[in-house]
Amino acid sequence: MFARFILACFLFNSFAIQASEQLVKTIVKVKPAIVGVGIYQANARPQSRLHGTGFVIGNGQYIVTNYHVIGIDIKAEQKQKRVIFVGFGKKSEVREIQIVAYSKQHDIAILKQHGARLPALQLAENLYVAEGESIAFTGFPIGAVLGLYPVTHQGIIASVTPVVIPARASTELSPAMIKSLKNPYFVYQLDATAYPGNSGSPVYLQSNGKVVAVINKVFVQQTKESAITHPSGITYAIPIKFLDELIKKQNINIDQ
Repeated sequence: MFARFILACFLFNSFAIQASEQLVKTIVKVKPAIVGVGIYQANARPQSRLHGTGFVIGNGQYIVTNYHVIGIDIKAEQKQKRVIFVGFGKKSEVREIQIVAYSKQHDIAILKQHGARLPALQLAENLYVAEGESIAFTGFPIGAVLGLYPVTHQGIIASVTPVVIPARASTELSPAMIKSLKNPYFVYQLDATAYPGNSGSPVYLQSNGKVVAVINKVFVQQTKESAITHPSGITYAIPIKFLDELIKKQNINIDQ
């Protein structure tokens, strides 16, 4: 009996070490495809403002992020530009972007940059993944303070949950909830914590780095938890099913 226990502990530790080593390799592959998303203004101090995270897909020209990250009006008269920040730390490069497509309902946006092609991430073949799947996400939490140094968090898909749950009373219904109740959809609830700045980060499989979802720190929380006085701190993510739908609806060939 004791021998079996020792063997079980040995096997468990071996699997844990293998999983940890695989995640290390996956992070090395993922990081070059992570970009900051924000605004650049040459005559301002500071010149750059980081609003969230994005990740590169397809041919290295397309970037995915949350719509709320880029949905802020820019002031053309002040020569503000929507940009991505490529590279890390003080070696980052600013590149202008254009908005190719977006979905306010699913809070997803596709951007395009015209500089040198960047390393890209692959989207998972399965548009939905199961609860318990081991995932990680990489981005720039509190990037405006901590800078362009990508941070990775790991966890599992804790739940597949509706983006909005019917309120107990009409007084608890916000405009966002009412709109979502007309056409509800499912999102992921994660057991890892995202922070402001992580919005738009890719959620990927620890085993191979393929993207399964997009972190959403603001939109889903406001909709799902509007009846709560203080946000729960739970992290949600938008499945790539809705990114795939947006790509097909807008007839975007991300590989060209």
